[in-house]
Amino acid sequence: MIWIEILAGVVIWLTFWSLIPRDEWWFRGADFPRLQILALGIIALVLLWLWPQAWDLSREILVIGLIVALLYQLKMVLPYTFLWKKQVKKVKKTQLNPERQISLIVSNVLTTNTQYHLLRAEIEKYRPDLVLTLETDQTWQNELATLEQDYPYRVPVPLDNLYGMHLYSRLALQQTEVKFILSDEIPSIYTTVILPSGEPVQLYCLHPKPPSPTEAKDSTLRDAELLIVGNQIKDLDKSCIVMGDLNDVAWSRTTRLFQRISGLLDPRVGRHYVNTFHADYPFLRWSLDHVFHSTDFALVQMKRLPHIGSDHFPVYVVLQTGRIFEQIQQQLEQTDADEQDAQEAIQDGIEKAEKEEKRVTDEIAQNYKDG
Repeated sequence: MIWIEILAGVVIWLTFWSLIPRDEWWFRGADFPRLQILALGIIALVLLWLWPQAWDLSREILVIGLIVALLYQLKMVLPYTFLWKKQVKKVKKTQLNPERQISLIVSNVLTTNTQYHLLRAEIEKYRPDLVLTLETDQTWQNELATLEQDYPYRVPVPLDNLYGMHLYSRLALQQTEVKFILSDEIPSIYTTVILPSGEPVQLYCLHPKPPSPTEAKDSTLRDAELLIVGNQIKDLDKSCIVMGDLNDVAWSRTTRLFQRISGLLDPRVGRHYVNTFHADYPFLRWSLDHVFHSTDFALVQMKRLPHIGSDHFPVYVVLQTGRIFEQIQQQLEQTDADEQDAQEAIQDGIEKAEKEEKRVTDEIAQNYKDG
């Protein structure tokens, strides 16, 4: 029975570990595998309950702790199932209006992936209005050049550091900017998309660094970048979409805070998980690629696309705007505490970015002096 107790103990420990409000990757990493922790916890609970041995105090305490942990994990992941109330309404057949729709594909291609034809095939199949590719370098730009005839509006940012991005659009783009919000290595694309109906949609394309031992040592810059964008959106009186690989899961405290601050909705809530990473390991997947939108959009279609050779699956989403949706869909309520938490996270990110910039500058100056 000892291995069952160890399994139950690990589930309890990981659950409460994720509650610690620290930004280091070894804390924030527990946000990601909540579905896997939940599954292991259920197995442990069943085995503990059915184990043919007399109950004692330690077993009772372990079962109670495990039940509390499982309830918390359920609270975090259950909204992304059909059992929850839908955050975004589905467009009825009688309401469909192609002139007011926007279709898009978001795809982290994995820079080293050479199966370029697989992504091109999905784009040719669905013919979305927008294609956002992430981790794209100059080679990927060259391989996707065949798209340029159908996508006359493009924002290329080829980089070799795993944070390149390219935006391809059939629809006109206006006031386009490539911004480096907190790091001169991490680009974001800000632009306005003009729908066939003539309505403008503000678009934000993001790909912040994840907290991990090989990337960022903590989530400070990632959280701050997302909340800076959310802070800009909250005062924006126009249609808006945020999309990209946010390197954070939908149920994390930062992503949920971003939604409350920005007022944007998540079409996955009340429907199903769209677990995009890791494409090669079915039992180790969670949602890293996201599409959030303002309350005037409703959902036409959303699906995860097939494997394209990357460690991420692409995501395909079709949205439609309309005043009727804005009237029946509500933003998440923001509290004063949310505003304070967001401002503190933003300030922490700005200070960390300034320190990092100074460190790099001092290092360059020292190397120049020594050289």
